[in-house]
Amino acid sequence: MRDRLLRTALLFCAVAGLGQQPAPSNVRGGEYPKILPDRRVVFRVNAPCAGSVSVAGRAEDSGMNGNKPHAMTRGEGGVWTVTTDPVRPGFHYYELIIDSLHCNDPASESFFGWGQETSGLEVPDESLDFYDSRDVPHGEVRFRWYRSTVTGTVRRACIYTPPDYERDTARRYPVLYLQHGAGESERAWTSQGRANFILDNLIAAGKAEPMILVMENGYAIKAGAEPEPGSRGNEAFGNLVTEDLIPMIDAEYRTAADRDHRAIAGLSMGAGQALRTGLGRLDLFSCVAAFSGGGRGFDPKRSFNGAFANPDSVNRRIRLLWIGCGTEDRGYAPAKAFHEALTACGIRHVWFDGPGSHEWQVWRKHLHDLASRLFRKS
Repeated sequence: MRDRLLRTALLFCAVAGLGQQPAPSNVRGGEYPKILPDRRVVFRVNAPCAGSVSVAGRAEDSGMNGNKPHAMTRGEGGVWTVTTDPVRPGFHYYELIIDSLHCNDPASESFFGWGQETSGLEVPDESLDFYDSRDVPHGEVRFRWYRSTVTGTVRRACIYTPPDYERDTARRYPVLYLQHGAGESERAWTSQGRANFILDNLIAAGKAEPMILVMENGYAIKAGAEPEPGSRGNEAFGNLVTEDLIPMIDAEYRTAADRDHRAIAGLSMGAGQALRTGLGRLDLFSCVAAFSGGGRGFDPKRSFNGAFANPDSVNRRIRLLWIGCGTEDRGYAPAKAFHEALTACGIRHVWFDGPGSHEWQVWRKHLHDLASRLFRKS
């Protein structure tokens, strides 16, 4: 009875226009997409010459009805609208389909995802604020251009420095190298993942050590080489990190330049990169983390060039091994199997699972937990 009354009240609010809000991801001043109190979303598109218009996510595990398009209804003056089913809180990529043309929504900010600039929808979560921009000291997000000897190209890294970096000039900081997923870029962790706000809030609360975040584009092939057949064109990324990126960061920023103060993490494609790069160079990294990927088909004796073959050695050398995955993720079963195999071998690690799919709301939670554990003295 209580639930029915609550739903009735929410429906009344929606009809009356109460509690509706523009999505935080809208362009400045944009009214639509509009989020209703029950997290249904109203999309509106002005397309007077179109014969059909719909809005859709792309991935099967998208929080927007999977990859099934929502057909829009034509109204007066060729303005098309649709109200979706409730959308999960968090960030979701989406697109418009206008007469079979897949395109971005001019009412939304665009984000680099799906290998292209893509519309994004942010649905607030009233129960979580750890990734919001609060009234706390803020770090700085900057871009650093540098030349890579591995790729023979000029590249760009996105770098977060903590709030006191410019004032406490005698202090040296630990570094977390943090990677995005397939089809994304070095901007993803700040634009989609809100990594800078997550760190700002943790540092302000005394729940994380001030640290530098380094985020690079995960695609790299060696100078003069062609991508390997069937590859993503990222086979030289580990070399890029160890031969170019770390030396540049240590030379240009006030880092604590030793393995005890250096970590690497990533999501999905970046999870595999973090595991391969970090476990392959334990002389450079003491902490390794994988969000929603990287452990498929794990064999303790052979995987990662035998890095786990001697559990006692691994436990001595790795300060923190962190593995996480959303329980609704298609990769949850192999991630859990990875965790269980590590446990069976006696290899110390953190296992973090919880509700959610292959999506940014899960990875925000992953970073929040990981960052609170990194570089602690105990």
